[in-house]
Amino acid sequence: MSTAATPGALPAPRPYAVRVDATLQVPLSRWLWLVKWVLVIPHLVVLAFLWLGFVVAALAALVAIVVTGRYPRPLFDYNLGVLRWTWRVAYYSEGGFGTDRYPPFSLGEVPDYPARLDVEYPERLSHGLVLVKWLIGLPHYIIVGIFVGGSWLALQHSWVSLGGGLVGLLAVVAAVVLAVTGRYPSSLFDLIIGLDRWVLRVAAYAALMTDTYPPFRLDTGGHEPPLG
Repeated sequence: MSTAATPGALPAPRPYAVRVDATLQVPLSRWLWLVKWVLVIPHLVVLAFLWLGFVVAALAALVAIVVTGRYPRPLFDYNLGVLRWTWRVAYYSEGGFGTDRYPPFSLGEVPDYPARLDVEYPERLSHGLVLVKWLIGLPHYIIVGIFVGGSWLALQHSWVSLGGGLVGLLAVVAAVVLAVTGRYPSSLFDLIIGLDRWVLRVAAYAALMTDTYPPFRLDTGGHEPPLG
C-alpha cells in the first residue's frame, strides 16, 4: 500500500554519494574523554603515513580519471579505507567523543563499530571536471576550515584527528556536560555529527571520489538514508 505525500510537505533530501553514520553508545565514561587524546596517539602516527598515501593515491587517480574516466578500484578502496579509519578515530576522540570503544587498526569496513562511512563507487567520472574540483570546491573548503580549524591546506595534517575548530569545541562542551550530568546531550550529538558529515563529504569530493557536488546542507543526526 502506498502512502500519499502530505500536502505541502518538503521532499526528503536525496541520499548523497557519501554516507556517514554514527551511533551514540551509552553509557559513556564521565572522565575517559580527558585522556583519549593520549590513547589515540598510536592511531595518529599510523594515520599520518596513511594520509601521505591518500594524497599520492588521489594524484594517481586524477591521472587515471583524465585518461580513462575511471577511478582505479584499488586506489578508491584504499582512500575509502583511510577515510573510514580517520572517521572512527575522530568519533572516538575530539571529533565526537561518542563512544568509549577503542577504534580498530583497520582500513576495512567494521560494520559493528559505532562510526561508519561508505562512499558509492562511481562507474564513470568526468574527464574534465576532475581538473577543476580544487577550484569549484573552494567555498566548501573555507567552511570545512571553520569546522575543523585552519585552512584546507592545513587539513593534510589536521585531518587525522578531525578535531579542532567548531567540531572540537562542541565535542568538548558535550564532554563537559557528560562529566557533570552523566548524559551526552542528544541535541549536541546531532549537530556534531552533522558537521562531521559535511567535512567527510567534502573530503571525498576533494579526493575525486565522486562528481556530485557536496550539498550546502547540514544533515544532522546519527543516521541518514542508505545509498542507492
